[in-house]
Amino acid sequence: MQSRWSDQEARVFVERYAEAGEDLALRVYTSRLIGQDEDLVLHGGGNTSVKTTVRDITGDDLDVVCVKGSGWNLATIEPAGIPALQLEPLRRLLALDGMTDEVMVNQVRRQLLDVSAPNPSVEALLHASLPHKFVDHTHADAILILSNQPNGEQLLREALGDDVVILPWVMPGFPLAKDVAAAHAANPDCRAIVLLNHGIFTFADDARASYEAMIEFVDRAERSLNEKAPRIAAGSPECPDDVAAIAAQATPIVRGAIAAETGSTSYARRVLEFRTADDLRALTARDDCASLMKQGPLTPDHSLRTKATYLWVDRETATDRDAFRAAVDIYVADYRAYFDAHKGDEAMLDPHPNVVVIEGVGVIGAGADKKAATIAADIAEHTVRGKAQGADLGEYVALPPAQLFEMEYWSLQLAKLGKQQPPRLAGQVAYVTGAAGAIGHGIAEELLAAGAHVFLVDIDQNGLDRVAGLLGERFSPSMVGTAAVDVTDAAAVDASFDACALQFGGVDCLVPNAGVAHVSTLRDMNPADFQRVVDINLGGTMTVLRAAAKTFEQQDTGGSIVLQASKNVFSPGASFGAYSASKAGAHQLGKIAALELAPLGVRVNMVNADAVFGKGVSSKLWDEVGPDRMKSRGLDEQGLRDYYKERSMLKCEVTPAHVGAAVVFFAEASTPTTGATLPVDAGVPGAFPR
Repeated sequence: MQSRWSDQEARVFVERYAEAGEDLALRVYTSRLIGQDEDLVLHGGGNTSVKTTVRDITGDDLDVVCVKGSGWNLATIEPAGIPALQLEPLRRLLALDGMTDEVMVNQVRRQLLDVSAPNPSVEALLHASLPHKFVDHTHADAILILSNQPNGEQLLREALGDDVVILPWVMPGFPLAKDVAAAHAANPDCRAIVLLNHGIFTFADDARASYEAMIEFVDRAERSLNEKAPRIAAGSPECPDDVAAIAAQATPIVRGAIAAETGSTSYARRVLEFRTADDLRALTARDDCASLMKQGPLTPDHSLRTKATYLWVDRETATDRDAFRAAVDIYVADYRAYFDAHKGDEAMLDPHPNVVVIEGVGVIGAGADKKAATIAADIAEHTVRGKAQGADLGEYVALPPAQLFEMEYWSLQLAKLGKQQPPRLAGQVAYVTGAAGAIGHGIAEELLAAGAHVFLVDIDQNGLDRVAGLLGERFSPSMVGTAAVDVTDAAAVDASFDACALQFGGVDCLVPNAGVAHVSTLRDMNPADFQRVVDINLGGTMTVLRAAAKTFEQQDTGGSIVLQASKNVFSPGASFGAYSASKAGAHQLGKIAALELAPLGVRVNMVNADAVFGKGVSSKLWDEVGPDRMKSRGLDEQGLRDYYKERSMLKCEVTPAHVGAAVVFFAEASTPTTGATLPVDAGVPGAFPR
């Protein structure tokens, strides 16, 4: 590991954050250097501080310690994420013999200069206890791998030298702050303090020295570790070549099996993140991988995101729905036994695995959304590599279950997850065809607003990219996937479902929305034009229904299909025969799907929309038929919009968001409804379902 300090970059930060002061500006700079190195910290892990002086509103100078705030990531931290606390009152707290976590949090928060600031790190007292200006703390992989050995202290001493204090595991918070303060008082010349199974603290009176001390000691640990047990960096003969195909087959099975039932027909679904790097494939094929995955994590801090143990399965089990569910049942039973053996008055967390490891294929992280799944996968990647290297070093030994449980169910740890009510479609994945047009965009936007992830499909790559970009700006790019697909090509549709499975894990809500129009009387109809409309509107609906049925069967957690039909199903128009007939056929397919998929718990409903023009993203249907309609009625574009608005019973414009809201209603499955048709047309009597 090498220092990435740059005098030029440091000056940029000092200038950028001049209002915050040089000390805090440099603290932000070196915090980011640490946070951007995954071998040091992952996703909000680690913490940093700086002691400085600030002037209060009365003009008095106050000695403060600025400590990383909860919820901030070191990789992207800003000055607001390192709030200032009065230093001396914190230090006086260390004279107490004991303190509950709740009292500690309250006492620490009382010392904030800004009452609106985030809660400081649970290690705030520890940072305050050390005399140095800058303090850095990481969960460096190499330190943890050496630590998780029967002779971990000896290995660390050999690697790091004599100017480091090594302490045994103790719960973070007040107990750890007391131990670190005592250790430093007894060894005032030490340059670092290592906490077994936890991480390392370095400190100095300037930012660069503290940061580079961290790099120096972690580099020593890495060199010692790699000398004794070099990392595996390539694949092996045991790894299959068709890893993508296996992963695409496995993900819906995995996703369905780890979804927790929340009712007789409802599930807490999760999104997946699959990692298949060559070295991971090799490591997951090792003979000892299954037993290593049953061991605890590199640091118990990770258990919040990944649980203490992972589920390892062979390839055959991963691609067999019944066999994999049996493996999950065993994992759940083991977790319940672990919980029962150590519980107090805690409520049990979801007992299903957060990480699944497939022999020779890779690692899957699961979470309530793509961000959480990515965090779990990132931690799992480092853990699989670290455990294997630890096993090659000697014997990988994690903390015992009682201490892992204490950390996993620690109230201050659980607080990081928050207590917000999950969105209506949390964990759901929706597959939307015709996504590059106005209605497709509106449907996707409403699904995302309700908490779903969306996989957008359209034959128009440019339009698809534009819609995905708009949605990514409003929500998160990680929640949006795309595939340019001709829905009349069954093989291409199947491949897109595989792509969706690889990106998110599967599909819960299918929205067949792709459609084209053609204006012609039957007398003048070109059979080729008629067939093209039927192929897309009817045949394209069939291909996605067919592919979705297979995914729903593998997941076995129900789901929804919301077929975007048309007002023309019940109220066709002259010179619109190809469109009206093909949409009526698609509508009928929806009813057939409702009959066939009910045993799987899949609800199939139809939305009949009319006169949806769109804004920002144009309607492809109206782009095609609008000019003819405007010409025949002697209207411009706004006049045509007004015509359809006034034609309706409710005298209001129908927007893509209205269609999207109807899709969300059905996807939420708040009523036991299937085979229904919901008009979204502002009231057209001739189109009343009958």
